[in-house]
Amino acid sequence: MSLDPQIASMIGALDGGFPPVHTMSGAQARAAIRSRFAPSTDPEPLAAVTDTSIPGPGGDIVVRIYRPSSDAAVLPVVVYAHGGGFVFCDLDTHDGLCRNLANRIGAVVVSVDYRLAPENPWPAGAEDLYAATQWVADNGDALGVDTDRIVVGGDSAGGNLAAVTALMARDRSGPQLIGQLLVYPVIAADFDTESYRLFGQGYYNPKPALQWYWDQYVPAATDRHNPYASPLTADLHGLPPAVVVLAGHDPLRDECAAYADALATADVAVTRLSYQGGVHGFFTMPMLDLAQQARADVSGAVAQLFSVHPAPQAP
Repeated sequence: MSLDPQIASMIGALDGGFPPVHTMSGAQARAAIRSRFAPSTDPEPLAAVTDTSIPGPGGDIVVRIYRPSSDAAVLPVVVYAHGGGFVFCDLDTHDGLCRNLANRIGAVVVSVDYRLAPENPWPAGAEDLYAATQWVADNGDALGVDTDRIVVGGDSAGGNLAAVTALMARDRSGPQLIGQLLVYPVIAADFDTESYRLFGQGYYNPKPALQWYWDQYVPAATDRHNPYASPLTADLHGLPPAVVVLAGHDPLRDECAAYADALATADVAVTRLSYQGGVHGFFTMPMLDLAQQARADVSGAVAQLFSVHPAPQAP
């Protein structure tokens, strides 16, 4: 197993340029990541991109709604949570990805600006994503979306929040999700797996940073066994089908694989998309051919979930 050639050519710069967030406060880490972000001067076009505020458990939540061009009045919808270690990144850092997924899938994407740690520790982020998902389910007509075709998704820390939202929706008799998209999700606070030993240093997202993320979001060790913090500890029966993306050179590889296995054991349909040459974060690097391939694969898998439920017919 070897790194993707494009990633191999830049891994030194990627790894060397990753800020030592584990030595920083949340605000400092946020500022460091923000200083590296360069917004696109030519964003991918859509029919509409709209920011709005919705009510949430800790105050209003800003969401960004991406609508692709389509002749259909009603489209399926993906409620999406950005990655960033529960601490940083935002609607802008994932704007390009959400635009791309909306166009590729042919679905409305609702990106959620959930509360960030450490100022807002667990379970704030998960509760915000759940609230946004419930809001989408309650406002289908106004949004022009089919509330019988809702997928919740996210990458990295956002993948954790998506997995937890699927659990909450089941446990609370909430929105009837038809799928969950989990892109190399943070699943369990276990830093002694083989993939952590192999890839915890030198592969862009180092072990100290990943441990620090957990310290910010779920500071109490006892809380890390809660299913709404570590979904791998949950009863997974009755969950919607999952699309799980794994990167072969990711410290989180083994926990992602364990979660896919556990879902399958619980009779949940799982589409496993594995990119052996990838590192954690590659999905949000559009310059990589591997990222473009993964986005195409993911979009096809999510579109397949939607296709199981026919679109509503016009009256």
